[in-house]
Amino acid sequence: MVAKRATCLRRRVGAVLVKDKRILATGYNGAPSGLKHCIEIGCLRDKLKIPSGERHELCRGIHAEQNVLVQAALHGIGVRGSTLYATNQPCVICAKMLINAGIRQIVVAGGYPDKLARQFLKEAKVKVINLKR
Repeated sequence: MVAKRATCLRRRVGAVLVKDKRILATGYNGAPSGLKHCIEIGCLRDKLKIPSGERHELCRGIHAEQNVLVQAALHGIGVRGSTLYATNQPCVICAKMLINAGIRQIVVAGGYPDKLARQFLKEAKVKVINLKR
Protein backbone atom coordinates (compact mmCIF):
# COMPACT_ATOMS: atom_id res chain seq x y z
CA MET A 1 0.00 0.00 0.00
CA VAL A 2 2.83 2.42 0.82
CA ALA A 3 4.42 1.85 -2.60
CA LYS A 4 1.25 3.21 -4.25
CA ARG A 5 2.29 6.68 -3.00
CA ALA A 6 5.60 6.51 -4.90
CA THR A 7 6.15 9.14 -7.58
CA CYS A 8 8.99 7.41 -9.46
CA LEU A 9 8.25 6.59 -13.10
CA ARG A 10 10.57 3.55 -13.17
CA ARG A 11 9.73 1.63 -10.02
CA ARG A 12 7.23 2.03 -7.19
CA VAL A 13 8.81 1.04 -3.88
CA GLY A 14 7.45 1.18 -0.36
CA ALA A 15 9.13 0.54 2.97
CA VAL A 16 7.74 -0.01 6.47
CA LEU A 17 9.74 -0.27 9.68
CA VAL A 18 8.20 -2.51 12.34
CA LYS A 19 9.23 -3.33 15.90
CA ASP A 20 7.31 -5.30 18.50
CA LYS A 21 4.40 -5.67 16.05
CA ARG A 22 4.05 -1.88 15.73
CA ILE A 23 4.62 0.24 12.64
CA LEU A 24 7.33 2.80 13.41
CA ALA A 25 7.51 4.66 10.09
CA THR A 26 6.77 4.35 6.38
CA GLY A 27 8.55 5.60 3.28
CA TYR A 28 8.20 5.51 -0.49
CA ASN A 29 10.42 6.60 -3.35
CA GLY A 30 9.98 10.09 -4.70
CA ALA A 31 11.49 13.57 -4.78
CA PRO A 32 12.35 15.33 -1.50
CA SER A 33 9.70 17.57 0.05
CA GLY A 34 9.17 20.77 -1.91
CA LEU A 35 10.78 19.51 -5.13
CA LYS A 36 8.86 18.58 -8.25
CA HIS A 37 8.33 14.86 -8.73
CA CYS A 38 9.33 12.85 -11.79
CA ILE A 39 5.65 12.27 -12.58
CA GLU A 40 5.47 16.05 -13.10
CA ILE A 41 8.70 16.74 -15.02
CA GLY A 42 9.93 13.40 -16.33
CA CYS A 43 12.73 11.05 -15.38
CA LEU A 44 16.31 12.29 -15.74
CA ARG A 45 17.65 8.72 -15.60
CA ASP A 46 15.42 7.69 -18.52
CA LYS A 47 16.51 10.75 -20.51
CA LEU A 48 20.17 9.82 -19.92
CA LYS A 49 19.48 6.09 -20.56
CA ILE A 50 20.95 5.03 -17.21
CA PRO A 51 20.31 1.34 -16.39
CA SER A 52 18.58 0.29 -13.19
CA GLY A 53 20.97 -0.06 -10.28
CA GLU A 54 23.53 2.43 -11.60
CA ARG A 55 24.35 6.10 -10.94
CA HIS A 56 21.88 6.61 -8.08
CA GLU A 57 23.09 10.16 -7.63
CA LEU A 58 21.53 11.14 -10.97
CA CYS A 59 17.98 10.90 -9.71
CA ARG A 60 15.53 13.37 -8.18
CA GLY A 61 14.09 10.68 -5.95
CA ILE A 62 15.05 9.42 -2.56
CA HIS A 63 14.66 5.68 -2.07
CA ALA A 64 11.85 4.30 0.09
CA GLU A 65 14.38 2.80 2.51
CA GLN A 66 16.08 6.18 2.92
CA ASN A 67 12.73 7.91 3.33
CA VAL A 68 11.58 5.51 6.06
CA LEU A 69 14.76 6.19 8.05
CA VAL A 70 14.41 9.95 7.53
CA GLN A 71 10.77 9.88 8.64
CA ALA A 72 11.67 7.95 11.80
CA ALA A 73 14.49 10.42 12.58
CA LEU A 74 12.27 13.42 11.84
CA HIS A 75 9.76 12.18 14.43
CA GLY A 76 12.35 11.03 16.99
CA ILE A 77 11.63 7.32 16.61
CA GLY A 78 14.42 4.87 17.40
CA VAL A 79 14.69 2.06 14.85
CA ARG A 80 17.53 -0.11 16.23
CA GLY A 81 16.49 -3.77 16.24
CA SER A 82 13.49 -3.25 13.96
CA THR A 83 12.47 -5.13 10.82
CA LEU A 84 12.17 -3.45 7.43
CA TYR A 85 9.48 -4.64 5.04
CA ALA A 86 10.15 -3.41 1.51
CA THR A 87 8.99 -3.93 -2.04
CA ASN A 88 12.51 -4.81 -3.24
CA GLN A 89 15.91 -5.69 -1.84
CA PRO A 90 17.72 -2.45 -0.94
CA CYS A 91 20.50 -1.03 -3.12
CA VAL A 92 23.99 -0.81 -1.65
CA ILE A 93 23.54 2.80 -0.51
CA CYS A 94 20.34 1.94 1.36
CA ALA A 95 21.86 -1.28 2.69
CA LYS A 96 24.71 0.67 4.30
CA MET A 97 22.25 3.09 5.89
CA LEU A 98 20.06 0.28 7.20
CA ILE A 99 23.09 -1.52 8.66
CA ASN A 100 24.17 1.65 10.49
CA ALA A 101 20.62 2.27 11.72
CA GLY A 102 20.67 -1.12 13.44
CA ILE A 103 18.05 -2.85 11.31
CA ARG A 104 18.38 -6.57 12.06
CA GLN A 105 16.00 -8.09 9.50
CA ILE A 106 14.73 -7.15 6.04
CA VAL A 107 11.73 -8.79 4.39
CA VAL A 108 11.36 -8.09 0.66
CA ALA A 109 8.75 -8.96 -1.93
CA GLY A 110 11.30 -9.06 -4.76
CA GLY A 111 14.95 -8.85 -5.70
CA TYR A 112 17.12 -6.05 -7.01
CA PRO A 113 20.29 -6.40 -9.12
CA ASP A 114 22.78 -5.36 -6.44
CA LYS A 115 25.20 -8.10 -5.40
CA LEU A 116 27.30 -5.75 -3.27
CA ALA A 117 24.25 -4.85 -1.18
CA ARG A 118 23.54 -8.55 -0.56
CA GLN A 119 27.17 -9.08 0.40
CA PHE A 120 27.19 -6.17 2.86
CA LEU A 121 23.92 -7.25 4.48
CA LYS A 122 25.22 -10.79 4.88
CA GLU A 123 28.52 -9.59 6.34
CA ALA A 124 26.65 -7.34 8.81
CA LYS A 125 24.48 -10.33 9.80
CA VAL A 126 21.26 -8.64 8.69
CA LYS A 127 18.79 -11.39 7.90
CA VAL A 128 17.15 -10.94 4.49
CA ILE A 129 13.97 -12.84 3.66
CA ASN A 130 12.79 -12.78 0.04
CA LEU A 131 9.11 -13.72 -0.16
CA LYS A 132 9.36 -14.45 -3.92
CA ARG A 133 11.81 -17.34 -3.49
